[in-house]
Amino acid sequence: MRDRPKRPPRGAAAAAAALALVCAGCAAEPDPNVYTIMNSSTDEPYHSWDDEVMAECGAQAGVEVRQLSVPADQLVPKALRMASSHSLPDVLVLDGSDMPQFAAPGGLVPLAELGMPPDELSEGARSFGGYDGTYYGAARSVNSLGLFYNKDVLAEEGVEPPQTWDELRETAAALTEGDRYGLAISALSTEDGVYQFLPWLWSNGGDERRLDEPEAVEALEFVSSLIEDGSASRSAVNWTQADVNDQFIAGNAAMMINGPWQKPVLDEHPDVDWGVVEVPVPEEGADPVAPIGGTTFTVPVDSENPEREEIAGELVKCLTAPDAQLEWSTKANNVPVAPQAAEEYRQEVPKLAAFADQVETARSRTEHVGTDYSVYSQAIGTAVQAALTGEATPEQALTRAQSQVEQELRSRP
Repeated sequence: MRDRPKRPPRGAAAAAAALALVCAGCAAEPDPNVYTIMNSSTDEPYHSWDDEVMAECGAQAGVEVRQLSVPADQLVPKALRMASSHSLPDVLVLDGSDMPQFAAPGGLVPLAELGMPPDELSEGARSFGGYDGTYYGAARSVNSLGLFYNKDVLAEEGVEPPQTWDELRETAAALTEGDRYGLAISALSTEDGVYQFLPWLWSNGGDERRLDEPEAVEALEFVSSLIEDGSASRSAVNWTQADVNDQFIAGNAAMMINGPWQKPVLDEHPDVDWGVVEVPVPEEGADPVAPIGGTTFTVPVDSENPEREEIAGELVKCLTAPDAQLEWSTKANNVPVAPQAAEEYRQEVPKLAAFADQVETARSRTEHVGTDYSVYSQAIGTAVQAALTGEATPEQALTRAQSQVEQELRSRP
């Protein structure tokens, strides 16, 4: 058996989790020729596409692959139950923000041990699949956020897509007319709104671990200014990202912050001629830093059957190879992370090329805070709502958010 990096468990709960995860193969001996991949690919045509590529990769590895798909909100609870009964699948496909809770107790095999070092990936892509400096999850495709704009509206007003915060504020004001806002955003207190706030925070040098510092306050002040100017709707505090897309399609917003997953709905409305650029930055020449979203392919530790880990690694390597990334991203409206595949993607899907650029400087939501991300997300969402509804100034809202995080973390065992 290969040597593994050992991490001290944090408390009794972590110790129990570590035991359950590391003993994933301690149950009844599995069929040596059948490998299971568990994911949240329940919708069509994605499930059928996955069946096809998994069968191909299984044939290459000389095994049968069975796909077990469960709804996204049920995947982690089910995986944790399976861990406790030592029945985890051979490959577990996790949202990037969920992966750390399985890696932290030592329950996942470092992919470098299976011949998949992340050497060629961008720092953001490595952070997306990593925890505590070790790479555990290979992405087949990822997504991020960009600034969508209505080409016809911008052409009529004689303006170009904005690249900086000042340009965005000016352009959004110029495009606001009648029932049409210049910009639509999601500012929910849930992850939709937090995901959309992170590019402003990070691109300004802010840090979710220090929410009361000037860089964070400036970011929330900027978002608040768009509402105060009347360039973005106060209803943003109630809008999901899907709602934002609906507003854009209906002509109620000339621009929007959103992700490539909206392309299928946009394509149903050929009368809307749209383009995408990277999220505007505070100063010209700065790199936009947005969150990476998507899933990672991981290999749970199987201490009783390490040879299964090797085959599982072969499956992951096949499913996330550059050509597989390109094929899946092209069909699923996401972006490859392998540089070679990303460059080809820019040529094949020019309309979403901005997302391939955005991902190069994007990063994981859990890179700095790991398994505590939900604590920070909740605090940020509450602060954004408080500021945009006028319940508090951005500084007051973020000062309270910082206090909320510190109190929550201190109260944990």
